[in-house]
Amino acid sequence: MSRIAKYPVDVPKGVEVTLSATEVAVKGPLGTLKQFMLPAVTVERNGEQLLCRAVEGAPNSGAMSGTMRALLNNMVIGVTKGFEKKLTLVGVGYRAQAQGAKLNLTLGFSHPVAHDMPNGIKVETPTQTEILIKGIDKQVVGQVAAEVRAYRSPEPYKGKGVRYADEVVVIKETKKK
Repeated sequence: MSRIAKYPVDVPKGVEVTLSATEVAVKGPLGTLKQFMLPAVTVERNGEQLLCRAVEGAPNSGAMSGTMRALLNNMVIGVTKGFEKKLTLVGVGYRAQAQGAKLNLTLGFSHPVAHDMPNGIKVETPTQTEILIKGIDKQVVGQVAAEVRAYRSPEPYKGKGVRYADEVVVIKETKKK
């Protein structure tokens, strides 16, 4: 059995959890998230806690119980606090500008790059070289951040590109004659 699944998910006040046979819905002050139930896992409500239990005899039920517990925990955190990823632009002339649900990037290409944000994702640019991506769904926030980073990922010789704020880019030494 998964060690992570042994720990219950605490449901804070103001968060409403609805369990059905096929999905779990979590509603909080920031919004509502839904997740389909994995067939190898049963979710039980015990007061203000959610417990994930593996179904006996189902393949990978131990691993899936830990996965389901992590998904439920991320849903509860998302509807109460939300998630954010911070990106920084490193390079001369690299700029970002948020306009509503669109992120305009100047990354040294011959054309500007415009990235449309999906529903539920907010983007902010405190400075021209910082990007904040915020939302309630952890997976979507991480996916959008990865898509923006993929336009110009950090190169290993000068370190120029779009990188996560906590990312460390190891600079290679150039070729010597």
